[in-house]
Amino acid sequence: MSDKPEENLRRREARYDRERRVRLKVGEDVETLEEVFDGRTLMTVMHMLNTGRLKELQGAVKAGKESRIYHGIDPKGVEVAAKIYLTSSAIFRQGRLKYIRGDPRFKDVPRDTRSLVDQWALKEFKNLELAREADLAVPKPIYVEKNVLLMEFIGKNGVPAPQLRDVRLQAAASWYEKIIGMLRTLYDKAKLVHGDVSEYNILVPDGYPVLIDFAQAVTVEHPEAKEFLERDVENLNNYFNGLNVRTRSFGRIFKIEK
Repeated sequence: MSDKPEENLRRREARYDRERRVRLKVGEDVETLEEVFDGRTLMTVMHMLNTGRLKELQGAVKAGKESRIYHGIDPKGVEVAAKIYLTSSAIFRQGRLKYIRGDPRFKDVPRDTRSLVDQWALKEFKNLELAREADLAVPKPIYVEKNVLLMEFIGKNGVPAPQLRDVRLQAAASWYEKIIGMLRTLYDKAKLVHGDVSEYNILVPDGYPVLIDFAQAVTVEHPEAKEFLERDVENLNNYFNGLNVRTRSFGRIFKIEK
């Protein structure tokens, strides 16, 4: 019995150390920390640290309206990406519901924003699993808990791989065909439509394309799947037309009747 107070103190000290390590390592200002690491999110990250899912969380490598991606290290010393969806972001109610409604995997749309954000993170995890099963080059999903998604880090030494828009392509036409082929595989084998393909959502590590940002991806059964797919092809065509690549129309790439 006499050991319990000391044991409890050690646990509190260890917990404080982990919390301090999270806050210090990410190296952000207080306002940003409070926006990203609200109490619930901080507890989720700490749970990942306590259970060995994560050894260390470091600085942010990408910031968006709905999420931030942090560089992390797993217990084996392997680099990982921790994508934290902002529970305070209004974007989920304003523009993301259409990607969940109509998806047969998510029949009940949560009323509260936090639960909706959690579902959004789970949706990206499942979409990445399906894409990986189809042998597509996408980040490997590792673990998801509430609004925090752990996945493979695409880059080296804490530096993310460049986006397609920042890479000078040799033989741009072959890159176009390669990425179009990835969209076809995603549709035919994974039964998914990405829904947000652009030169910003394709990374280029070691000379090959990797598709990222899969939260909004929908199944081919979604009522707006064809519309989203047409937009993906249009975005790619617009980008590669600027590189003087002879692109193909949506109808020539995909034979979809509905």
